[in-house]
Amino acid sequence: MRVTQSGRAGGLDLNLLVALDVLLEEQSVQGAAHRLHLSEPAMSRTLGRIRKALGDPVLVRAGRKMVPTPRALAVRAEVSAVVERARALFAPGQDTDLRTVSRTLTIIGHDSFPALFGPRLLARAAAEAPGIRVRFLAESHVDTPFLRQGTADLEVGVVDSTAPEVRVEMLHEDRMVGVVRAGHPLLEGELTPERFAAEADHLIVSRRGKLHGPVDTALAELGLKRRVVGTVGTFPASLFVVRDTDLVGMISLWSGSIAHSLGLVTFDVPLQLPGLEVGLAWHPRHDADPAHAWLRGVVRELMLGLVNGRLLDVG
Repeated sequence: MRVTQSGRAGGLDLNLLVALDVLLEEQSVQGAAHRLHLSEPAMSRTLGRIRKALGDPVLVRAGRKMVPTPRALAVRAEVSAVVERARALFAPGQDTDLRTVSRTLTIIGHDSFPALFGPRLLARAAAEAPGIRVRFLAESHVDTPFLRQGTADLEVGVVDSTAPEVRVEMLHEDRMVGVVRAGHPLLEGELTPERFAAEADHLIVSRRGKLHGPVDTALAELGLKRRVVGTVGTFPASLFVVRDTDLVGMISLWSGSIAHSLGLVTFDVPLQLPGLEVGLAWHPRHDADPAHAWLRGVVRELMLGLVNGRLLDVG
């Protein structure tokens, strides 16, 4: 979107909001220039005007990259919301042609999501909305209001967002299962809590590097304790470790196909473990946004397809 005529209201150049939105998304003068079909010198001059208007550097150099200042992060969601409302205002009604939309939509969530759904989601985008780029972000070890701030457009998986205004749509309840290499001794015979705890060493997946989790709590209730020898930050990384060792790992049932593709075996854990509520979350400013509604619909369809035991042929 670009404001026509002078683009000014009360002395404010509204085009600066569009440029600021793109700059904060790209965090690159070169990338923003490409998106807005401007030369890099012109984009640099625009950034200078934005800095003067806000009284803040907005983007600062950090090594070879540019990173947003705290002030820029604070206004990012508001800027994005204003630009999106302007797009909706000037859009030709509800029958927006997604093939004409040029956007980057960001999904944050469980690290298995892009492995499970990335190919099909990108194929749908190429066929239905070729101007939409999808950016996948992994869950952070730091809890931040990324939906409110505009860092992400959609959260997927076990929803961590707790802000009262955030829209949450639960899709199904998942559960954790054990995962080991094929031929692991733990797979022979009846698996009891005692065997699970005593006959193998364990690997934990934790964004925060914790060496204790729900499995340990369940074992403690039975007077048992397992030996945890390490922790990694993502489930895919854990699977490669489990594949080449005798360690026992854990993975959500809906991600089991990733483990199976590596030749690993999943099994039911003989413990009462809490369920995992899996769903979507987004900020209400996106409710009426056709591009965001398209993204929610496709992600919902893919996730429910997997829950029903198959990936829907929607590519």
